[in-house]
Amino acid sequence: MNRQEILTSLKSHSPTVLIIGGGINGVGTFRDLALNGVDVLLIDRSDFCSGASAASSHMAHGGIRYLENGEFRLVREAVQERNRMIENAPHIVRSLPTTIPIFKFWSGLVNAPLKFLGWLDKPSERGAFIIKVGLMLYDAFTRAQGTVPPHCFEGRVASLKKFPQLNPDTRYTATYYDGSIFSPERFTVELILDAEAEGPHARALNYILLNEVNEDKVFLQDELTGQTFELSPHLIINAAGPWIDQVNTDLGLARRYIGGTKGSHLVLDHPDLRAAVGENEFFFENKDGRIVLIFPLLDKVIVGTSDIPIKYADEARCTEEEVDYFFEMIGRVFPDIKIERKQIIFRFSGVRPLEYSHAKTAGQITRDHSIKEDQFGNMPIYSLVGGKWTSYRAFSEQVADKVLSFLQRTRKADTKQLPIGGGRDYALMKDTPEGKTPLFIRYGSRCREITAYQAGDNTPLMYYPDMTRREIIFLAEKEKIVHLDDLILRRSLMAYLGNLTRPLIDELADILAEVLGWSDTQKQAEVERVIKILQDRHEVYL
Repeated sequence: MNRQEILTSLKSHSPTVLIIGGGINGVGTFRDLALNGVDVLLIDRSDFCSGASAASSHMAHGGIRYLENGEFRLVREAVQERNRMIENAPHIVRSLPTTIPIFKFWSGLVNAPLKFLGWLDKPSERGAFIIKVGLMLYDAFTRAQGTVPPHCFEGRVASLKKFPQLNPDTRYTATYYDGSIFSPERFTVELILDAEAEGPHARALNYILLNEVNEDKVFLQDELTGQTFELSPHLIINAAGPWIDQVNTDLGLARRYIGGTKGSHLVLDHPDLRAAVGENEFFFENKDGRIVLIFPLLDKVIVGTSDIPIKYADEARCTEEEVDYFFEMIGRVFPDIKIERKQIIFRFSGVRPLEYSHAKTAGQITRDHSIKEDQFGNMPIYSLVGGKWTSYRAFSEQVADKVLSFLQRTRKADTKQLPIGGGRDYALMKDTPEGKTPLFIRYGSRCREITAYQAGDNTPLMYYPDMTRREIIFLAEKEKIVHLDDLILRRSLMAYLGNLTRPLIDELADILAEVLGWSDTQKQAEVERVIKILQDRHEVYL
């Protein structure tokens, strides 16, 4: 069903379950419930995967550093889920060699057990011995799955031969394997499309506002038309991430569940740095004990991330102080590579929806997830607190089990080995010429729809020849695009990769206007909207 058909259907049929929040946890739960035949509606006040889930470091990882906090269950779950992401969505998630430069041997030997016992909060640099023990545990948790190779250690000579630009003070490097998420936004959209493919009982709408709750009635408003409608769900799932407390307040519940921290990233167009990291992520701790990363994204490099307590999620922006911090830490690992601000092509920042905590440092706040249950009249409200991107499927499964139990229904299917979107057709890549990326891999369309790309106007865009007019039309028709920024920021990587120009934005607006029926006035408003968003949130000026 298209957007208008879904809105029309809601006038006569209220869903059993309403999910508020189209980030990865809400979408994962949506897909699991859809798979099990539950009548479910997913809404988001903005676009899908436009909040915390869009500010991901693009990693599928177990969180090796959480071993030091004693969170063995969390790490075991996360590395197992990392493997499932690689197996179920190989067109988006790939195994990623991750290298840790190590400057000391015994450092952290005393601090690590003290942190494990909860007697120490201050971060400290970890040496080779502690890292080796951690990686042995990390490998042991998923050895039976055999999805990624085990870790390896190399000494100074071998490390510098492999990475010539590496700091010569490096004594060892440890390389283990996690996963890279090529596009978290595409991953999320494909989950939504998979859920809706289960049948008309699963519907998803972006740009829908929660207006009011009155007894057992929920009143929603369509941002596009101002139209309001009421629903009578049996249960509400609050998956609003950093905005969970705000949504609960709108629902009449005064709760303090979230104590999030801001994580910012830069995308750099820096060929020397890109060549220095190769196909490896560099994942290490700075002198202050904060974990930071340098991550390859096609021919660009992502650098991050900060971990700063923040009160208002809507105010999250990458600051100049964070930029200075990132530049300094790059210099610690690659001291001969000089970085300038003009090489920043994109910035992004978001808030981790961590559980409210009295921990003295942000790094000590658990990344584990939990379900908080409240009652509004006769209607249960489940708030999905915390969690890691990598563990979304396991968390969603736990939420779905709780919902099924409340509805007195039994599970019919699970998602452990269920391919995601284009992942079911990934085998066709073997027929792809070297150096070429098939369209269904690039944009996640299913192979049974690949003819939709190849039919019709396949003229390359004048200002961005890597895409075609037909591809843009396909995305607009199939993937719930409402605004121009949905296409530019979340259905493609044009903005991340620094490929935007003003003529390209105008050309894309022309195509969407034809497909979505925009007037000239609305088209111009969309152009102005996306330029404002790029400037305000990402420091991109065109």
